[in-house]
Amino acid sequence: MNQGVYHSIIENKKKGKRSFAVLVDPDKTRVSKADDLIARCIDAKVDYIFVGGSLVVSDHLEDLVKYIKKECDIPVLLFPGSPSQVTPYADALLYLSLISGRNPELLIGQHVVSAPVVRKSGLEIISTGYMVVDGGAPTTVSYISNANPIPADKHEIAVCTAMAGEMLGMRQIYMDAGSGARTPIEESMIHAVATQISIPLIVGGGIREPEKAYRNCKAGADIIVIGNAIEKDLSLIKEMGQAIHSSSTVSVS
Repeated sequence: MNQGVYHSIIENKKKGKRSFAVLVDPDKTRVSKADDLIARCIDAKVDYIFVGGSLVVSDHLEDLVKYIKKECDIPVLLFPGSPSQVTPYADALLYLSLISGRNPELLIGQHVVSAPVVRKSGLEIISTGYMVVDGGAPTTVSYISNANPIPADKHEIAVCTAMAGEMLGMRQIYMDAGSGARTPIEESMIHAVATQISIPLIVGGGIREPEKAYRNCKAGADIIVIGNAIEKDLSLIKEMGQAIHSSSTVSVS
């Protein structure tokens, strides 16, 4: 019996299994060119495909989601930058609340507007505390959110923010250095957060090498999200998958 995407995330966390999510930006991946990407995801045993972005200007998000669902059994989760990025053809929706910023629109405002549409969609809704961490360069998410990211060396702010998100009822935490980040989130910050929360921890942004993905898992990340690096080199999917999945026996120390 299929008990839902979040159930699988929780079960993987209980088993110490690290998961690999490929982030697909509809502005950069057209349906006509998705076959190679999907085939590589299947071959690398990718656990989840996230679809969305901070600024989606194309109009084929729904067609892309439907095509991915038709061609593979990998769960598709929407990673929306706005209420318009919702389609009922996905498996689940990361209902993101920007808990690291002070922009009320991204903390709750857009959720109020989108709530009727989201509920009507029938999607599995996974409330996610979204934390933007400084990646050493201005990113789309920091510009669109109009919110300052958490300084890369302020581990205590990240820890307290994640703890607050969990206590407010978020079901998982997503730490993101953002698309185009020069430097990914340090393992020390990931470890500090992972040891202080009990819910799943997702980490993404600026991860370009399999070794970095592996170290993030070792530090305590439950799901590693790779987007930009794969857009530039699809062959990295296999290497990233091997690195992430090989870390499944590594526990947080």
